[in-house]
Amino acid sequence: MAHTCIHWFRKGLRLHDNPALMSALRDCKQLYPVFILDPYLHNNTCMSINRWRFLIGALKDLDCSLKNLDSRLFVVRGKPEDVLPKLFTKWKVTKLTYEYDTEPYSLSRDQNVTALAKEHGVEVVYKISHTLYDTDRVIEENNGKAPRTYKRMQAIVKALGPPKRPVPAPTTEDMKDVKTPCAENHEVKYGIPTLQELGLDAAAWTLELFPGGEQEALRRLDQHMKRTGWVCSFEKPQTSPNSLSPSTTVLSPYVTFGCLSARTFWWRLTEVYQGKKHSDPPVSLHGQLLWREFFYTASVGIPNFNKMKGNPACTQVDWDTNPEFLAAWKEARTGFPFIDAIMTQLRQEGWIHHLARHAVACFLTRGDLWVSWEEGQKVFEELLLDGDWALNAGNWQWLSASTFFHQFFRVYSPVAFGKKTDKNGDYIKKYIPLLKRFPAQYIYEPWKAPHSVQQAAGCIVGKDYPRPIVQHEVVSKRNIQRMKLAYNKSLSKKQGTARSTHF
Repeated sequence: MAHTCIHWFRKGLRLHDNPALMSALRDCKQLYPVFILDPYLHNNTCMSINRWRFLIGALKDLDCSLKNLDSRLFVVRGKPEDVLPKLFTKWKVTKLTYEYDTEPYSLSRDQNVTALAKEHGVEVVYKISHTLYDTDRVIEENNGKAPRTYKRMQAIVKALGPPKRPVPAPTTEDMKDVKTPCAENHEVKYGIPTLQELGLDAAAWTLELFPGGEQEALRRLDQHMKRTGWVCSFEKPQTSPNSLSPSTTVLSPYVTFGCLSARTFWWRLTEVYQGKKHSDPPVSLHGQLLWREFFYTASVGIPNFNKMKGNPACTQVDWDTNPEFLAAWKEARTGFPFIDAIMTQLRQEGWIHHLARHAVACFLTRGDLWVSWEEGQKVFEELLLDGDWALNAGNWQWLSASTFFHQFFRVYSPVAFGKKTDKNGDYIKKYIPLLKRFPAQYIYEPWKAPHSVQQAAGCIVGKDYPRPIVQHEVVSKRNIQRMKLAYNKSLSKKQGTARSTHF
């Protein structure tokens, strides 16, 4: 029987390595590629302008690629549970395909949609292609538990063997018997909305450094893979958090939105590594993809993964509720130029280096401000182009020394850390031009500059630029003690539980 099929794009905004889309084309007479603007996921509270712009760019690129195959993208708005049953009836759909998603919201949404599809006599097919491996299979291999260490994760994937190879993108040959019915008023009814239609203020747009879309993702991948020496010697900790242009690949937003398949990235790296001496995980580029896999697996196997309470892996810490501190951090007015420059870059560009994330996350939580990592997680989710549910939650737990990483006595200095790779403070001058006339010796600590130097720089601390919100030397020592207390409490609780279960 020839099917009328909806392929539901969510993440996975690409044609290459899209097994669910290839499954849609099997025995298919009519194909409707659909993207749903879901008010739960796509709203101005949890999505910055940069994220919206990336998404719209990715959808335009996808529509363009589909046009080359005599198809089109249908963009609809509303809750998938409301929208899809109407489309099943309207288009007489017999099959629904999509890429599997492991996020809690996605899992419950997909369960509801599958039940509704069954009621409408629609067959549902999903495929795993957002991750390198099936996360459930990894957990099963680890006796039903998510691996808690990277080493353990490495051992499991070694036993599982390399990830599946990516599947090729559909060709005109694959599409020759498949039609996409398209009306004259397609743009009006199913077109991609403009940023203005979404109510986004054009005045707030900055230069788009990372345009969304599969073609841009593949272009950037090709560009980086040509740098064979750089790829083979890549070690994440050796890259700079405050270089004026990115010192890493910035392919993460493309992998997050699924414009670039993680498996395609993995196998392209394998080709480059072939027969050459190269760095190894955890610091290599393969290692970065395995970190992603590690946090995805943890997010599936650990309940309430994006919260402290009810998360069995997470140390329970008595974080302060301090809206003033949180706002100063988010709005880049902590009075620490390195921290404020990073938060300015984040808001303007939607991307910051991984080690810059380390610095601001440590500062907000255990290092200085003692504000919960959950608050930082929300800010990153909104502002980062690569804000990914599992990675965001995992990295915040790691950097606040709540889960996975436990050396809470190692604190990033908001002054010394940046100086290591940028003595002159060029990065600070770029993102906080107010400070650009400060001499290098004071650029990280402008409050230490004599009044005459501040005057000559045209910036008085406490008037034009804020004084430091805390005394790092004092609060960091106190916070180490507070963290020690939380750890001891957590340990005695575990020991108490162990005793009560073995009486």
